[in-house]
Amino acid sequence: MLSRRTKGFLLFATVIVAGCIRLGFWQLERLEIRREANRELLKQQASAPVPITAFATADDSYRHRETQVHGRYDYSRELVLTSRALNGSPGVYVLTPLVPSDGSPTVLVNRGWVYAADGMTINPLQFTESHSMTVIGYVELYSTSSGQVSTPSAPRGVRRLDRDSITLRLGEPLAPVLLIATMPVPAGKENDIPVRLARPSLSEGSHRGYAFQWFAFATIGVIGMGAVALRDRPPGIR
Repeated sequence: MLSRRTKGFLLFATVIVAGCIRLGFWQLERLEIRREANRELLKQQASAPVPITAFATADDSYRHRETQVHGRYDYSRELVLTSRALNGSPGVYVLTPLVPSDGSPTVLVNRGWVYAADGMTINPLQFTESHSMTVIGYVELYSTSSGQVSTPSAPRGVRRLDRDSITLRLGEPLAPVLLIATMPVPAGKENDIPVRLARPSLSEGSHRGYAFQWFAFATIGVIGMGAVALRDRPPGIR
């Protein structure tokens, strides 16, 4: 007959083991969600580029779709997204308005990363490209989080990509989606043009490893429960 103390411990341990098992299956569920997102991302990347005018709304299904637009960069209204690190170095993302040649709304183009010692300021004239060009890249959505947008110490700086706030800064309507430029940097221009951003990662993350850990904890718990129960049984019943 098990003691009341042992029964209480076993009940408590059962709850813990059940929780570990549930967390393990939760991680496997997250792994499948991640895999599905990766499959959708691969599908989007494999799609033929479409004009950016095809994205009339900020629909999440548009994210990472290949697109292109021809127009003229307006460097006079260029902004930078502050505090963006790359390989451990501080910097910014360069955000340049592109005025499409077909008269459609201005598109904000993320041209890439530039080193900035303070993570906020760069020489805006140092990293210009051709004024008139066809920009190739993929679609990204504006931020929906709340918080301060402008960076008081950096006149061109913004802390997050809020479409309404940036529209007010630029003084004209913007396309509902962002364009992340991916076309190659011309040879010999690597120090004069922002570093293009890498495409979204297709990693499955750490969900499989976490699931293994939770199941391992549950297994250890079951073994420990058995050991405690055996130790507490009368000698003649063992």
